[in-house]
Amino acid sequence: MNVVMVILDSLRSDFLGCYGNEWIDTPNIDAFAERSCLFERAYPESLPTIPVRRALHTGVRTFPFLDYRPPKGDYIRIYGWQPIPDSQVTVSETLREHGFRTAFLTDTYHQFKPGMNFHRGFDEWRWIRGQEYDAYNSRPAAGIERYAPRSGLTNERVLRRYLANNRGRRREADYLSPRVFSSASRWIRENEDAGRFYLVVDSFDPHEPWDPPGKYVERYDPDYEGREVITPLYRDWDEYLTREELEHMKYLYAAEVTMVDTWFGSFIDTLDAGGLMDDTLVAVVSDHGQQMGEHGPTGKVDRAMYSELLDIPLMIHLPGDHAAGKRVDDMVHNVDLIPTIFSYLGMETPGQMDGVDLKPAIDGRDHQARTHITSAYNDHCWIRDETHALLVRADGSGARLHDLTTDPDQKLDIADQEPETCSELYALLLRDAGGGFPQYVMKGSGKGY
Repeated sequence: MNVVMVILDSLRSDFLGCYGNEWIDTPNIDAFAERSCLFERAYPESLPTIPVRRALHTGVRTFPFLDYRPPKGDYIRIYGWQPIPDSQVTVSETLREHGFRTAFLTDTYHQFKPGMNFHRGFDEWRWIRGQEYDAYNSRPAAGIERYAPRSGLTNERVLRRYLANNRGRRREADYLSPRVFSSASRWIRENEDAGRFYLVVDSFDPHEPWDPPGKYVERYDPDYEGREVITPLYRDWDEYLTREELEHMKYLYAAEVTMVDTWFGSFIDTLDAGGLMDDTLVAVVSDHGQQMGEHGPTGKVDRAMYSELLDIPLMIHLPGDHAAGKRVDDMVHNVDLIPTIFSYLGMETPGQMDGVDLKPAIDGRDHQARTHITSAYNDHCWIRDETHALLVRADGSGARLHDLTTDPDQKLDIADQEPETCSELYALLLRDAGGGFPQYVMKGSGKGY
């Protein structure tokens, strides 16, 4: 059996038809979901881009950010944002030792910054250049005014680099996500002789900037005449956007999702055309969602770890369309995907892994479902069980508690009314962290549960 892992960055599940959205066009992902087992409550084990990918490449949780060392020369300072530790063995290294041909195709440039070394264990890797602030084209770009909100606040540095990187686009196939999936299709055709293969296809879209071809935007907001805010600032929306600009930004994101769906579908067609779907496990997963002002912030803001940021898609297609159309309601982590892959391959799971094998849940056998789930983004943490969700700093301060049975949109903070519930959930969080967080993560006031 072959294995394909498709990672779609910043894709929130409620922007997909298969997760209940009724206004966004995602026919190809929806069709894939019908042939797969879909997990209705999947969450990132930590955030954002690099911490998640460390877990997906190894099966080892990045939470609770032990031994964090900021990578030299990287402008991003986020706990867990660092190379895969040398002591951890990657999935690709293990499968290559077992005779798999391994390949990694991506435009997620953070993984190729100096020293990151995420291509360990791959026989072949292709880095599609030009995303966001990738140091690909140093020529300055003009014309960013159309992408700045009326307030004038914008991420000018990223915008100028991104526009310079992509100034040569002439057709849809020149856009980055189409190039990623086209490269994946080409790899499949070029490697027909592979006995077994492990292919990771990692698309940075629908991460911002959101500037898909105009036909996708017109599908959602054809009459808009204002400025197009394609790069959200990681702050409350009303600090820099008008309501109209915010609504159009949502449509730009939706348009980017639909473009990604189109080219994902093309890749699945390639697998079908080669008869590979009958002997290939194909998993689709995201690293996290995207905030669109539901609780104030846009982008990804650690203090607002709500559903729009934490609810992610996870679908697993199995050979012969086994478990097609099945929906599992268990709470799961994206990192659970890794031991599940090894289980279906009939291979012993490497001892380092933290995830839970989802095969029993997929196959409909008795299994022990999680009673709670945890995640963290910098020193902001989140834990939920079947009835409550707690947002809290690592040191226990700043607790916000929500009753998911009566307040599913998490608008009402009841931490003051239920301090015992806060204490119980925080104790579970610390237990999952191995008893506590590193001192540099515990940087809050220290006055908490």
